[in-house]
Amino acid sequence: MRTWAYLYPWDVDGDPAAADRLAGLGLTGVTLAAAYHAVRAVTPHHPGHRIVTRDAGIYFQPDPAHWRDARLRPAGAAPGDDGPGTFERAAAALRAAGLPVAAWVVVTHNSRLAGAGECSVRNAFGDVYPWALCAGSDAVREYAALLAAEVAALADVDAIELEACGWYGFEHGSAHDKTGDVAGPAGPAGSSGDWLLSLCFCGACAPAYRSAGGDPAELAALVRAAADGGPPLPGDVCAVIDAARAAASGRLLTGVLAAVRAAAPGQPVLVHSHPDPRAAGANPGYDPAVLCGPGGADGIVLGCGNPVTAADLVARTAAAAPPGSRIAAVLQAVAGLGGQPATLAAQAEAVRAAGATELRVYHAGLAAESDLAAIRHLCRATAATRQ
Repeated sequence: MRTWAYLYPWDVDGDPAAADRLAGLGLTGVTLAAAYHAVRAVTPHHPGHRIVTRDAGIYFQPDPAHWRDARLRPAGAAPGDDGPGTFERAAAALRAAGLPVAAWVVVTHNSRLAGAGECSVRNAFGDVYPWALCAGSDAVREYAALLAAEVAALADVDAIELEACGWYGFEHGSAHDKTGDVAGPAGPAGSSGDWLLSLCFCGACAPAYRSAGGDPAELAALVRAAADGGPPLPGDVCAVIDAARAAASGRLLTGVLAAVRAAAPGQPVLVHSHPDPRAAGANPGYDPAVLCGPGGADGIVLGCGNPVTAADLVARTAAAAPPGSRIAAVLQAVAGLGGQPATLAAQAEAVRAAGATELRVYHAGLAAESDLAAIRHLCRATAATRQ
């Protein structure tokens, strides 16, 4: 099986030993962040720093002409940070060491752009999520397509992976989170609590609800009541909401894929996703048959960090995806982030048997020496089945 590892540009840029160290693991390639959300990351192997803190930004050099008429524009890193051009330098070093590079692009999770509130997700209570761009916004769709197309056309990019390319919502692991399992005054609204609080009722979403046969104000009132422990949403109401959101995310994804294909014909495109159509976040929900159907993506990237549920997730996705679709299983390789690196080879065999065609390990830049040793062992164990 092919095994790729995730990486940030600052893991490589400024470290002359990084590319060869990564190539020595036996990886097939590297998925390198080109546009990313806010992060605080450890860099255990870099000679110049240990902790890197970045706001949401891009790490490639943008073409101003590409963005001249755009309503939303990506922000670069702050002065003095690893800014635009870091991606290109890191990608060139990795390619020189024999490692293909997939560009990692985070789309609707962006605290800089969403923080302005204009194109942000707004829940049924009117609360703005300053980390989440609304997938139903025309400006966000335009931004997503322009961003993906520009990254895909960069030199030294062999493929593109799209994360959060759809609905982002309530879940957000940052800002000293204190929400716990309390959704409303009556406590959690069952298993649907996160979904209810992820539903967007901004101005851009209202026409979509009307087109699907619902009144936005009435829908929002029902969602508020359900989130506060009242009656669950009736089936016909759920159908209207699901249809409106699926149509909006589908338009965003279709626009992004078309833009990438126009900018970089033949370049593989993989989308981080989940087969549950109501999923929102880094892996937004799409029907695998549609996601990888005619005109769709080349593959699906699945979050398989939990070894208990990973095989079932892969099997469910593989059963629904069209034949020939690439199905990449992301395994957590860092013990400090809750991973079980000692069992990576066994985890890989389980997802392979369930239908995964390739692997991603998260995250080579965050990995301690013992984690890197486990990644090296995984690459050796899977080399016999590498395609």
